[in-house]
Amino acid sequence: MAVHHQPAQVVTVSIANRDWSTGLFDCCSDMETFCCGFWCFPCMQCETAHTFGWCCCVPMADECCVVSYLLRTSIRERYNIPGSCCGDYCTVIWCNECAWCQMRRELRIRANQTTTMQVVTSQLLNT
Repeated sequence: MAVHHQPAQVVTVSIANRDWSTGLFDCCSDMETFCCGFWCFPCMQCETAHTFGWCCCVPMADECCVVSYLLRTSIRERYNIPGSCCGDYCTVIWCNECAWCQMRRELRIRANQTTTMQVVTSQLLNT
């Protein structure tokens, strides 16, 4: 009886939280973000965009909250957070500062979490 090893398979399993880690109005849950947003909102916008991987100057061209909307939608899609494009736009139109603080908190929290885990599997066959 011979034993044969099948090639190993790598399976990636997502273990990410599917909702926003903090609420839109949880500004005081992270006082650093709150103070940064309150005292120097443009600086916080640039830092948040840079943390996400965008050019830090992009928020300076935020006419009609289009950049805010695009960043919020991109964060939601990257982390599989439920929501809609309409909801994202309404959020940044009516609560722009709170939305930016929430996005910054989300990126900081997700940066410290493991979002995927790789599992290596193999199978032994008796022949």
